[in-house]
Amino acid sequence: MPPRPIYSIGIAGTPGAVCGRAGALGLNIPNLITLARIILVPVVVWAIASGQLRLAFLLFMAAAISDAIDGFLAKRFGMKTELGAYLDPLADKVLIVSIYVTLGITGVIPPWVVILVVSRDFMIVGAIILSWVVDRPVQIKPLVVSKINTGVQIVYPGLVLAAYGYSFAIAPVLTLVMALVAVLTLLSVGLYLAEWIRHMNSAETRV
Repeated sequence: MPPRPIYSIGIAGTPGAVCGRAGALGLNIPNLITLARIILVPVVVWAIASGQLRLAFLLFMAAAISDAIDGFLAKRFGMKTELGAYLDPLADKVLIVSIYVTLGITGVIPPWVVILVVSRDFMIVGAIILSWVVDRPVQIKPLVVSKINTGVQIVYPGLVLAAYGYSFAIAPVLTLVMALVAVLTLLSVGLYLAEWIRHMNSAETRV
């Protein structure tokens, strides 16, 4: 029986291949920065829930800047590790989901946006788990649209926090970016599902 294929599917930020010396696990400066970003998430959530949107915006910006810094350090100084390859996208997802849910609960952004963003991640994770359960694992590889989608999903709450925290009149911009979030989220999940279905069908024919 030929080995079942491992198919590449697109999920923003997750590693298709592990980089670094021997893909070694280990804590280094970029990984520590990533861990600090994860630890910062509950503080951002608390600030939003407490109505301190200016503080929430500043903390959110600190998290976004730390993301850029740990990525730069890992690439520039060859500090990529297997642990970092999984920690970084995890930190992004924890930050995005937590902020969207909190902004939705507090009524700052429409509930349908929260449902759309969170449902996409649950669908993707569920599909990956299912593929492993039925012994047809998929190799996760980011698509361009998924990377753009993640970027826009991060930009939108940042603009929302800035607008509400500092009373900026940018309603048209918020509406435009919110629409981009919706379109890109639907597009990315559609492409992902198409790749996943293709993989499952191809794996079935090789059994």
